[in-house]
Amino acid sequence: MGHRSRKFRDTLILIFGALTIWWSLSAIFNGASNSEFARLQRHMNSRIKTSAEVIKKASFDWSSVHFHYPPGPLTPLPTGTPHHRLPAIQAKFRSQGPPKSKLQEGRRQKVREVFMGDWEAYKKYAWMKDALKPLSGGFQDQFSGWAATLVDSLDTLWMMGLREEFDEAVDAVAQIDFGKSSSGRVNTFETNIRYLGGLMAAYDLSKREVLLTKAVELGNLLYGAFNTGNHMPVDFIDFQAAKTGQGLVVEGSVVSASPGTISLEFTRLSQLTGDPKYYDAITRVMDVFYEGQNKTKLPGLWPTMVSMSRQDVVSGNQFTLAGCADSGIANSLQYLYEYLPKTHALLGGREAKYEIMSKGFMEGAKKLLFRPMVPGNDDILMPSSGRVAEDGNVYLDEEVEHLGCFLGGTYALGGKLMNSKEYVDIGTKLTLGCVYGYQKFPTGMMPERINMVACRAWDDCEWNPQLFDREKEKRPEYKKHLPLGFTTAKDPRYILRPEAIESVFIMYRVTGNPVWQDLGWGMFTAIANGTQTERGTHAAVEDVTHARDSLPQSDYMESFWLAETLKYFYLLFSPPDVVSLDEYVLNTEAHPFSRS
Repeated sequence: MGHRSRKFRDTLILIFGALTIWWSLSAIFNGASNSEFARLQRHMNSRIKTSAEVIKKASFDWSSVHFHYPPGPLTPLPTGTPHHRLPAIQAKFRSQGPPKSKLQEGRRQKVREVFMGDWEAYKKYAWMKDALKPLSGGFQDQFSGWAATLVDSLDTLWMMGLREEFDEAVDAVAQIDFGKSSSGRVNTFETNIRYLGGLMAAYDLSKREVLLTKAVELGNLLYGAFNTGNHMPVDFIDFQAAKTGQGLVVEGSVVSASPGTISLEFTRLSQLTGDPKYYDAITRVMDVFYEGQNKTKLPGLWPTMVSMSRQDVVSGNQFTLAGCADSGIANSLQYLYEYLPKTHALLGGREAKYEIMSKGFMEGAKKLLFRPMVPGNDDILMPSSGRVAEDGNVYLDEEVEHLGCFLGGTYALGGKLMNSKEYVDIGTKLTLGCVYGYQKFPTGMMPERINMVACRAWDDCEWNPQLFDREKEKRPEYKKHLPLGFTTAKDPRYILRPEAIESVFIMYRVTGNPVWQDLGWGMFTAIANGTQTERGTHAAVEDVTHARDSLPQSDYMESFWLAETLKYFYLLFSPPDVVSLDEYVLNTEAHPFSRS
């Protein structure tokens, strides 16, 4: 009797254990399949009608070009098990509860509405053109005429669940002819980040083969930039000369971001195609930067201008973490530095030099960061530019560019990947610094370029009105209406830039702290209201330092408004599994590449 009782009890325990395991596994799998991102994938990727028959091949086959300077043996993608598994980037999120979730969903839908208004205007006035003129209802082709706004916006359409609009855009992409260009010179950098990045990211999300086909066509065009005597890329591709294969001539001096910001896209293209030539091409470039990183006048950083024709990334005493505004060059150094930890993540830690370069950059960059002296003694940091004098000392210009606002997010990403709380903390203070720049101007928008007064040290910073008065008098650009703490607004525009909200988004995903969502919402409402035109579209603002009922605007809407700025706002208010930073790496145009 006792034996039968124990047997019955053991059977019940086994059944209960099996049911518990089954319930747990079901909860996990059902949770995954019912997640926001899983539902989005089902909605956007089912019943695909686009077929290979509708793809318009380029009028010129870029893969048929015979290089005058063939690369020789190719460096393959790194394989095998990395030395250590990369840490998680995103925080472990808990449910915010129904009221907060409803609040964030409402905010997300407001962002979606703004996007849809501008997308409809693009379709009406500038379809298949590079950019919309939001005031006049015209268009502009400044990036070779391959529909930059359309390609740049593909993954935003997908993320927002706009199935009909996405299908229409994919069909339009199938008709783009990369054998023709509206310009005789193709900008390697812009074509890479906007077009190639946009095509591959949309493919990674949707698996539409037409997008990969077009990415390969374009990738082969861009590969022609490396048909040079030393295999370093040209800044601008002579479109007709590139078709001959006779070789191109590398410019004598370029912004270091240009050759250094191809690594992410070409690495991903090799991953997607299995063709190592793209990874090989960019590896040759990054090896030059790697060898020179600690030989510059500011070890860890590269000078603003470099010579790829001489493979000289060492000479020069001017350094910046943002753009090159005074030189009149549009490119920003942000992209080179931003891509170091991101390429490290995309390769899964299998190429050690990207981790080494990331750490070197984040250590070196500290010398170009300053704590600004402000009335409330806020503990914030700002990125600057500077020069290295003959005595080896670094002298800051105390000038902050909106482009530099990327840095907070980059420090946070790098900090998580390298288990450095110090870097994450620096990222927090840098991001709060840019948020401060938004909050203190009367329009709620931060100007393109501002100057502030640097404190003696990060931990020694008290507001000193007399010192501020002396410093502002040294600046001929100072104006009385500027908020206290700002000695200039050298460029008072806001051109729909994404860098600040990019860092706010990353800080939210890294920390899980909803305060970043509230800060982002304040930024969104100010931007959406301040940039809105009479047509209901959104345009760059010429001066955000004055509060006016109607702000002066420029007749131009950058493609990154739809591709980046609104995307980052949308993702900030989305559930954190939507484009998780543990599963995707976002390029500098906010295009997500799968890490798997």
